[in-house]
Amino acid sequence: MSPKDIVNKMYKNDPFSQWLNIKFIHIDKGTCKVSLVIEEKMTNGFHIAHGGICYSLADSCLAFAANTLGHIAVTKKTSVKYIKKANIADELIAIATPMKENKFYTVEIVNQANEKIAHFEGEVHYTSQSWS
Repeated sequence: MSPKDIVNKMYKNDPFSQWLNIKFIHIDKGTCKVSLVIEEKMTNGFHIAHGGICYSLADSCLAFAANTLGHIAVTKKTSVKYIKKANIADELIAIATPMKENKFYTVEIVNQANEKIAHFEGEVHYTSQSWS
């Protein structure tokens, strides 16, 4: 399967990423760029984006990027550092980049003004099962 076919299959079976209304900007082997727009239902009691939304966007982006290499990948460990708040109607853009042996990824999240919102790091485990 091609990287785009893998991601399309994943997304079709991923109701949470669909709820986030994730849009795909770029998909390639080992990398992915996605976006979403912050809606009111995604905010917390301070009327800013809930941290879980930013985290979830990065986590989905990581999963899509890692799986494009052809084997089913699952997340083992992640961390996120929030840098700037996101508001209703902000577009968040996440870019996953592979690091060491494609087992470690960074995901940078920026807003529509290219301001850094968060930095996410993750480690994945590749199973022996391939996408087919």
